[in-house]
Amino acid sequence: MNIFFRELKANFKSLLIWAVIVILFNTVGFAKFTAYYENPELIEVLNGMPPAMLAAFNMNAFNLTTISGFFGVMITFFGLLLSISAVMWGSDIISKEERDKTVEFSLTLPIRRSSIVTAKTLAALVNSIALLGITWGITLVSVSKYQPDSDFYNFLALGMLALFIVQIVFLAVGIFLGCAMKQHKRASSTAVFLLLGTYFLSIISGMSENLEFLKYFSPFKYFDPASLLHESKIDLTFVWLSVGIIAVSMIGAYVTYSKRDLYI
Repeated sequence: MNIFFRELKANFKSLLIWAVIVILFNTVGFAKFTAYYENPELIEVLNGMPPAMLAAFNMNAFNLTTISGFFGVMITFFGLLLSISAVMWGSDIISKEERDKTVEFSLTLPIRRSSIVTAKTLAALVNSIALLGITWGITLVSVSKYQPDSDFYNFLALGMLALFIVQIVFLAVGIFLGCAMKQHKRASSTAVFLLLGTYFLSIISGMSENLEFLKYFSPFKYFDPASLLHESKIDLTFVWLSVGIIAVSMIGAYVTYSKRDLYI
C-alpha cells in the first residue's frame, strides 16, 4: 500500500501536465466549433476535400455542424492523448526503478515482485481514470452552452467508456513492456512507437475497404464513434479482444518481471 501511495504522489505532477494538455485541447477544439455550429457552408467545404482523407479521419460519418458530429471527430484525438498518457505511465512506472537506481531499495522490502507490479499498476490505473474523468468533465462544461439533447449525453457516455477500454489496453501493454524489456531505457519510447504505429494503422484501415482488416490490429478502431452515435452500442467482439490483450499483457508482465534480472 505504501508503494501505491508513493506512486500516486510521484506521478501527480505528470497527471497535472496531462490534465492541462487535455483541457487546452478541449477548449481550443470547441472554440473552433463556434464557427462550425449550424453553418451549412461548412458542408460544402468538406465535400470538396479528398474522400480518402475524410474516410481516414472518419469525418464523412458525421455532421460537423452539430455538437454530436463534432465530438464524434474529436473523440479520436481524445483517444490518442489519453492512450499516450496511459502507455507512458504503464511503461515508466515500472522501468523508472531501474532508471533512477531505486530498484535495489524496492527489492529489500519484505514484499514480492508481483506485489510491486500490482501496486504500481493500480497507481497508473487511478491516474488514467482521473484523466478520463477530467476529459469527461471539461467536455460537459464546453458543450453546455449548446444545450445538447439526451442523445448526445448517451453518445458521450458510450464514448468515454470506449476511451476507458482503449486506455486500459495501452496501459497494460505499457506495463508489460516496462516489466519485460531488459533495456529499461527503451521501454517508454518503444511503447509510444507501438502506440503511434497502431494509430497510423487505424488511419490506413479507413482509407479503403481492402485495408479494413487492419482495424483488428489497432485499438483505435475497435470502437467506431459513428457506430456509438448512430447505433448506441459497443461491439462486444472488440470488448473481448481488448480484454484478451489486457489479460495477456498483464500475465506477461507478472511472469517476466518475476524472472528477469534487474539492473541495479
